[in-house]
Amino acid sequence: MTNNQPTIYDRLTAFNKNRLPDILKLKYKAMSLNVFSFYRGTCHLFYQDLAAAAPLPPSPTVWVCGDLHLENFGSFKGDDHQEYFDLNDFDEAMLAPAAWEIVRMVTSIFIAFDSLALKQEEAIKIAKLFLENYSSTLKAGKAVSIDPRTAKGIVNTFLRTVEKRKLKEILKKCAILKKGKFSELIINDRHFKIDGGLKNELAHVVDDILKTGCYGPLGYKVQDSVFRLAGTGSVGVKRYLFLLHSTVRRNKYLLLDMKHASPSSLQPYVKIKQPGWASNAERVIAIQTRMQNISPALLTPVIFKDEPYVLKQMQPTQDKINFELIKDRYDDLGLVTNDMAVLTASAQLRSSGRQGSAIADEMIVYGQHYHETGTQDAILKYALQYAKQVNKDYKEFMAGYNKGLY
Repeated sequence: MTNNQPTIYDRLTAFNKNRLPDILKLKYKAMSLNVFSFYRGTCHLFYQDLAAAAPLPPSPTVWVCGDLHLENFGSFKGDDHQEYFDLNDFDEAMLAPAAWEIVRMVTSIFIAFDSLALKQEEAIKIAKLFLENYSSTLKAGKAVSIDPRTAKGIVNTFLRTVEKRKLKEILKKCAILKKGKFSELIINDRHFKIDGGLKNELAHVVDDILKTGCYGPLGYKVQDSVFRLAGTGSVGVKRYLFLLHSTVRRNKYLLLDMKHASPSSLQPYVKIKQPGWASNAERVIAIQTRMQNISPALLTPVIFKDEPYVLKQMQPTQDKINFELIKDRYDDLGLVTNDMAVLTASAQLRSSGRQGSAIADEMIVYGQHYHETGTQDAILKYALQYAKQVNKDYKEFMAGYNKGLY
């Protein structure tokens, strides 16, 4: 790296300068786990480098989740009370070229497989499978969804397992049970105390929201709240977990997550005109509801102390595929990658023709000419090269991390 180029330290600290300092240290710790964790926590580096690289073949403008990788697919219960497997992180969502979303996903396959000590030939095979099924779904022009009734293979097993879980299971892990009642949240390495004044202000906001809608008649009230750590890239933003108890029904509880909505890290690099959102929370929720077939329960934008937050229900069914457990089962790896490709294309089709995104007919034509335009080869080439760059960046990061720079 020449003297004129910023170091990884410079780039990371500049991006994270507005994060909570003590919590930010925990983000860097999470990123140090392995190169895939580093990749998850540095979405901004990916798009900064992609914008500066030779452009990929032209692709339609679509709604993207912005941070598509293997661990940003998972299960959740929709507001129709059915479990789904789908894209599940929209913090970075915005209008962008379709190929940008896909190349980030394919790069994640190469990095994840390397972290799992799997051969590059297998990673390339899985990456090509993803790209083939993505383009085939676009050509068909029909968005699909995956639930326990339609899932196959490992995803079917996964959804059938998580749908059996009860809220009480997650309550026992994060709340204290006294005399048959959950009264307060556990303080641990993922939950931190907040002062009484802030607790009262937060409780007032959440209680007011739950007075209306389907939860109103149950009279939910906030019992306790904590500062919550979750994910990798979002560690360091303000995020709260709430325990609520019904004043009408005995032993009826809710867990809610409220996360600060920051600007998308793609924003500086995408030149496409964006809608004028009322807030970043409105942006995240609007795009999420367009791209998902059914969205999670209680997905609501909140303004707290003049800052935007996304509020949603935490559920016992929320989970991700553990690739460590299936790394030697190539049939399962292929099946789950196929599902992820179908869901990615379906999300783009489902949200087509909205506020500047390409219409479905354009997406169908894009899928039909995916090979002859050289798009697939260009994405594979860039993803392979960039995976090597991520490994170099990770080594540089770890050298600084081990010296205590972070």
